[in-house]
Amino acid sequence: MVSFKPSSVVPPLTRPQLAEARRVRAAELFDQGRSGAEIARMLGASEESVRRWRRVWEEGGADGLRRRPASGRPPKLDDAQVERVRAALEQGAQAHGFEADLWTLERVGLVVERVTGVALSRASVWRLLTGRLGWSLQRPERRAAERDESEIARWIAHEWPRIKRGR
Repeated sequence: MVSFKPSSVVPPLTRPQLAEARRVRAAELFDQGRSGAEIARMLGASEESVRRWRRVWEEGGADGLRRRPASGRPPKLDDAQVERVRAALEQGAQAHGFEADLWTLERVGLVVERVTGVALSRASVWRLLTGRLGWSLQRPERRAAERDESEIARWIAHEWPRIKRGR
Protein backbone atom coordinates (compact mmCIF):
# COMPACT_ATOMS: atom_id res chain seq x y z
CA MET A 1 0.00 0.00 0.00
CA VAL A 2 1.28 3.42 -0.92
CA SER A 3 0.58 6.37 1.33
CA PHE A 4 1.28 10.05 0.99
CA LYS A 5 2.58 12.20 3.79
CA PRO A 6 2.87 15.95 3.38
CA SER A 7 6.43 17.16 3.63
CA SER A 8 7.38 18.68 6.96
CA VAL A 9 9.98 20.81 5.19
CA VAL A 10 8.75 24.34 4.58
CA PRO A 11 9.89 25.61 1.19
CA PRO A 12 12.02 28.76 1.29
CA LEU A 13 10.35 32.05 0.54
CA THR A 14 10.72 33.43 -2.96
CA ARG A 15 12.38 36.79 -3.53
CA PRO A 16 9.05 38.60 -4.01
CA GLN A 17 7.73 37.03 -0.80
CA LEU A 18 10.85 38.10 1.11
CA ALA A 19 10.57 41.63 -0.25
CA GLU A 20 6.92 41.83 0.76
CA ALA A 21 7.72 40.53 4.25
CA ARG A 22 10.39 43.20 4.59
CA ARG A 23 7.95 45.96 3.56
CA VAL A 24 5.27 44.67 5.96
CA ARG A 25 7.86 44.57 8.77
CA ALA A 26 8.72 48.18 7.90
CA ALA A 27 5.02 49.09 8.34
CA GLU A 28 5.08 47.54 11.83
CA LEU A 29 8.16 49.61 12.63
CA PHE A 30 6.48 52.77 11.26
CA ASP A 31 3.65 52.11 13.74
CA GLN A 32 6.22 51.96 16.53
CA GLY A 33 7.53 55.39 15.55
CA ARG A 34 11.01 54.24 14.54
CA SER A 35 13.12 56.52 12.36
CA GLY A 36 13.73 55.83 8.68
CA ALA A 37 17.48 55.38 9.23
CA GLU A 38 16.87 52.90 12.04
CA ILE A 39 14.40 50.89 9.95
CA ALA A 40 16.78 50.88 6.99
CA ARG A 41 19.56 49.46 9.21
CA MET A 42 17.28 46.86 10.79
CA LEU A 43 15.93 45.62 7.47
CA GLY A 44 19.06 45.98 5.36
CA ALA A 45 17.34 48.40 3.01
CA SER A 46 18.32 51.79 1.68
CA GLU A 47 16.93 54.86 3.40
CA GLU A 48 15.36 55.92 0.09
CA SER A 49 13.41 52.66 -0.06
CA VAL A 50 12.21 53.18 3.51
CA ARG A 51 11.10 56.74 2.64
CA ARG A 52 9.18 55.38 -0.39
CA TRP A 53 7.58 52.65 1.74
CA ARG A 54 6.59 55.26 4.35
CA ARG A 55 4.83 57.39 1.70
CA VAL A 56 2.91 54.32 0.46
CA TRP A 57 2.12 53.29 4.05
CA GLU A 58 0.80 56.77 4.91
CA GLU A 59 -1.51 56.72 1.87
CA GLY A 60 -2.74 53.11 1.96
CA GLY A 61 -1.60 51.51 5.19
CA ALA A 62 0.15 48.16 5.38
CA ASP A 63 -2.04 46.76 2.58
CA GLY A 64 -0.44 49.26 0.21
CA LEU A 65 2.91 47.57 0.82
CA ARG A 66 1.67 44.09 -0.11
CA ARG A 67 2.34 42.49 -3.49
CA ARG A 68 -0.18 43.01 -6.22
CA PRO A 69 -1.20 40.37 -8.73
CA ALA A 70 0.85 40.42 -11.89
CA SER A 71 -0.56 42.76 -14.45
CA GLY A 72 -0.60 42.04 -18.12
CA ARG A 73 -2.47 39.90 -20.56
CA PRO A 74 -4.48 37.07 -19.01
CA PRO A 75 -3.44 33.53 -19.97
CA LYS A 76 -4.92 32.10 -23.17
CA LEU A 77 -6.03 28.93 -21.38
CA ASP A 78 -8.33 28.97 -18.36
CA ASP A 79 -7.94 26.47 -15.52
CA ALA A 80 -10.50 24.02 -16.97
CA GLN A 81 -8.66 23.97 -20.32
CA VAL A 82 -5.33 23.42 -18.57
CA GLU A 83 -6.80 20.42 -16.74
CA ARG A 84 -8.09 18.99 -20.05
CA VAL A 85 -4.60 19.42 -21.51
CA ARG A 86 -3.05 17.75 -18.44
CA ALA A 87 -5.38 14.75 -18.83
CA ALA A 88 -4.57 14.51 -22.55
CA LEU A 89 -0.80 14.69 -21.97
CA GLU A 90 -0.93 12.07 -19.22
CA GLN A 91 -2.32 9.60 -21.79
CA GLY A 92 1.08 9.70 -23.48
CA ALA A 93 2.25 10.81 -26.89
CA GLN A 94 1.43 7.52 -28.61
CA ALA A 95 -2.23 7.85 -27.59
CA HIS A 96 -2.27 11.00 -29.73
CA GLY A 97 -0.82 9.32 -32.80
CA PHE A 98 2.87 10.03 -32.34
CA GLU A 99 5.36 7.26 -33.09
CA ALA A 100 7.53 7.57 -29.98
CA ASP A 101 6.14 8.16 -26.50
CA LEU A 102 8.14 11.36 -26.02
CA TRP A 103 6.79 14.87 -25.72
CA THR A 104 8.33 17.80 -27.57
CA LEU A 105 7.14 21.39 -27.49
CA GLU A 106 5.77 21.01 -31.00
CA ARG A 107 3.84 17.85 -30.11
CA VAL A 108 2.42 19.39 -26.95
CA GLY A 109 1.40 22.46 -28.97
CA LEU A 110 -0.49 20.25 -31.42
CA VAL A 111 -2.29 18.44 -28.59
CA VAL A 112 -3.18 21.75 -26.92
CA GLU A 113 -4.65 22.98 -30.19
CA ARG A 114 -6.63 19.74 -30.70
CA VAL A 115 -7.98 19.72 -27.14
CA THR A 116 -8.73 23.43 -26.66
CA GLY A 117 -8.71 24.99 -30.11
CA VAL A 118 -6.07 27.48 -28.92
CA ALA A 119 -2.76 27.73 -30.78
CA LEU A 120 0.22 28.49 -28.54
CA SER A 121 3.74 29.56 -29.45
CA ARG A 122 6.68 27.36 -28.39
CA ALA A 123 7.43 29.80 -25.56
CA SER A 124 3.82 29.66 -24.35
CA VAL A 125 3.85 25.85 -24.49
CA TRP A 126 7.03 25.88 -22.36
CA ARG A 127 5.42 28.22 -19.80
CA LEU A 128 2.32 26.02 -19.74
CA LEU A 129 4.36 22.88 -19.11
CA THR A 130 6.77 24.28 -16.55
CA GLY A 131 4.65 26.94 -14.88
CA ARG A 132 1.07 25.79 -14.84
CA LEU A 133 1.49 22.02 -15.11
CA GLY A 134 4.69 21.73 -13.07
CA TRP A 135 6.45 19.49 -15.59
CA SER A 136 10.22 19.57 -16.04
CA LEU A 137 12.57 18.79 -18.88
CA GLN A 138 13.46 15.11 -19.00
CA ARG A 139 15.99 13.66 -21.38
CA PRO A 140 16.15 9.95 -22.12
CA GLU A 141 19.39 8.17 -21.26
CA ARG A 142 21.44 7.37 -24.32
CA ARG A 143 22.56 3.77 -24.15
CA ALA A 144 23.71 1.43 -26.87
CA ALA A 145 21.15 -1.21 -27.85
CA GLU A 146 23.95 -3.79 -27.78
CA ARG A 147 24.86 -2.96 -24.15
CA ASP A 148 25.42 -6.12 -22.09
CA GLU A 149 24.95 -5.35 -18.38
CA SER A 150 26.28 -8.74 -17.22
CA GLU A 151 29.49 -8.35 -19.27
CA ILE A 152 29.96 -4.82 -17.88
CA ALA A 153 29.56 -6.12 -14.31
CA ARG A 154 32.04 -8.96 -14.99
CA TRP A 155 34.59 -6.52 -16.46
CA ILE A 156 34.28 -4.15 -13.48
CA ALA A 157 34.62 -7.01 -11.00
CA HIS A 158 37.51 -8.89 -12.65
CA GLU A 159 39.29 -6.90 -15.34
CA TRP A 160 39.30 -3.43 -13.81
CA PRO A 161 41.03 -4.45 -10.54
CA ARG A 162 43.68 -6.33 -12.58
CA ILE A 163 44.30 -3.27 -14.78
CA LYS A 164 44.36 -0.98 -11.75
CA ARG A 165 47.02 -3.14 -10.04
CA GLY A 166 49.08 -2.94 -13.21
CA ARG A 167 49.19 -6.63 -14.11
